[in-house]
Amino acid sequence: MSILVNLIGVLLIAFIIWWFWLYKKQSEATIEGSSIDILVDSGIYEPSVIHAKQGQEITLRFIRKDSNPCSEKVLFNDLDISADLPIGKPYNLTFTPDKKGEFEFTCQMAMYRGKLIVE
Repeated sequence: MSILVNLIGVLLIAFIIWWFWLYKKQSEATIEGSSIDILVDSGIYEPSVIHAKQGQEITLRFIRKDSNPCSEKVLFNDLDISADLPIGKPYNLTFTPDKKGEFEFTCQMAMYRGKLIVE
């Protein structure tokens, strides 16, 4: 009986690791014009991969629907940008990416994950 309980525990731990750190539904979008809407809901950013052009001012409009405390903040560590996201109201984050590369954005616990690709 204890072997079965241990096996179930190991499988549950593996599922949690896969769900929160390994599996992420990814959708891609290119910023048309100067802004894009990003939905924050159910543990993901939608779209989670965003393409932008270097030197062009962009507005990332975060729309937070998830009441999870982890979704309260978005961090772009490599760009030294962070913002508090209100629930139920759009939040516009406007900046000009001045260097090319891939820049991850996450919640404060890195469970919500996205990527800004500047070309």
